[in-house]
Amino acid sequence: MRTAVPAAAAAIATAVAGVMLMAPANAASPVPSPTSKPAVTSPSPAELEARLAGAAKSAGQPQQPETSRFSSGGTIDPMVIGGTETAISTAPWMAQLFYNDGPDSFFCGGAVIAPTKILTAAHCVKGFDWKGKGVVVTGTDKLATGGTNSGVWRQWSHPKYNDYTLDNDIAVLTLASPVKAKPINITKSHDTTSYKPGTLATVYGWGRTTSRNNEISETLRKAELPINSDATCADWELGDQFVKGHMVCAGKPASGQDSGTKSACNGDSGGPLVVGGKIVGVVSWGIQNCVKKGAYSVYAKVSSYAGSVVPRVDDGNLTGDHRSDVIARTSGGTLYSYASKGTSFAARVNQGNYSGTNVILQTDLNRDGYEDLVIRTTSGDVMWSHYVPSTQQWSNTKIASGWGSRKQIVVPGDVTGDALPDLLSVDSAGVLWIYPGKGNGTFSTRVKVGTGWSQYNSVRGNGDFTGDGKADLIARKGSTSEMFLYKGTAKAGTGAFSARVKVRTWSDYNAFDAAGDVTGDGKADYLARTPGGTLYLYPGTGKASSEIFATRVKIGTGWQQYNLFG
Repeated sequence: MRTAVPAAAAAIATAVAGVMLMAPANAASPVPSPTSKPAVTSPSPAELEARLAGAAKSAGQPQQPETSRFSSGGTIDPMVIGGTETAISTAPWMAQLFYNDGPDSFFCGGAVIAPTKILTAAHCVKGFDWKGKGVVVTGTDKLATGGTNSGVWRQWSHPKYNDYTLDNDIAVLTLASPVKAKPINITKSHDTTSYKPGTLATVYGWGRTTSRNNEISETLRKAELPINSDATCADWELGDQFVKGHMVCAGKPASGQDSGTKSACNGDSGGPLVVGGKIVGVVSWGIQNCVKKGAYSVYAKVSSYAGSVVPRVDDGNLTGDHRSDVIARTSGGTLYSYASKGTSFAARVNQGNYSGTNVILQTDLNRDGYEDLVIRTTSGDVMWSHYVPSTQQWSNTKIASGWGSRKQIVVPGDVTGDALPDLLSVDSAGVLWIYPGKGNGTFSTRVKVGTGWSQYNSVRGNGDFTGDGKADLIARKGSTSEMFLYKGTAKAGTGAFSARVKVRTWSDYNAFDAAGDVTGDGKADYLARTPGGTLYLYPGTGKASSEIFATRVKIGTGWQQYNLFG
């Protein structure tokens, strides 16, 4: 009997008792702050504490739908059996997910992959109201005690998750405010080394430590497990249920009893499987009671989902939902924001007078889930405008000076592969530089990518255009109107982008904007405006070819009034 893997609450109740400035220079800001504030709300500390107490007393496992192959007597099973206790200092990114719904309460594990983002399993998320009934605990190795309680603002589970097969079992929770826990990065889509058979991985969790009862661990535990080949994973009695490419199994065959078995089990669902300091798997399912002879624990293969997860990590926007908004400034200097409704926009909102600026870009330099603006003033200063949740105010920080001659400034996201957003610029000589971000509005020493970028009159990027989880660029050659894709490689320096690929020739547009994921489907989109003022949305397809965009969608007319787009 295969089972997916959260934990029983009675068991929980038993267990718990450039001059680029290397440091920001705060100064009187020459730019205003946006008038809008993110519409993010969170339950009170008392409410979160009540949810935690309720879930800890009665949490069970997520109910399976009636059509599930597990509904007839099956349960959702993963624990760290055969592991050892460990301190939160060894895994500061570990998170406890409690869902408080009376007798249907349950517990799962998770991992902090950005200050407001928790990676977990879809079977812990889909169909549940985490905003209304959930609480996430970070910063403690003790179950339900001593940590920081956080409310959930948004939830996402893979759109192709299947309750019956547990395929595509991966999800992301967005917290209402950043946590202090140090994040852990997920592995990249090109990673094959971490999955070589015999590679030692470490699974973490508070799940069951024995097959003889349902009690889970009071303290965080870990166990080292060897990665197995797809053939090994498929060559056991549940082989037809192992989805090659989407799942990975780990560990030596279970012995049939606790002794001699190392495995994830009930309560470990959603927790991370780690290799080389990166998450390569998410605890998904296993055999009921976890020790049946010959069995393995099974995990969602994270490299296959990087292109789905990364857009959910880097999805800050002014309105606090999962769709990127568009900002545009009139020739008179008034900045407006347009909240995305998918393939159309809500009425514009006045964000203030930005007449003293000539670049305004949307990003999230500190990955706190709140959208930032990178702004260049007419004097050549570059400012980082970011929302501070603790004060509920915007703060403006100078991050560079003397940039008046820079031909392009781009904030495409994480270019170097360290999960921290970067800043790029093309200087007056046509050299493209990467300024590796540190995740706090400051940057490491710049790295040269290459020359010849003066040929482009537009270099844009905001996210992943090709579906592999890596930030890309789209550049337009001024002399021919050809559009080229520079596919990101998650490396710094000359190898930061693959050889360019021609994807379009657009001579009938004179303004462009890579606003991010406007439609909310996880793929980066593009906007283009005609000289007559008609704005079109080009939804991304995730294809690195001439089919990179789907059929254009007309947004509206009158956009010739804007001379800057973010």
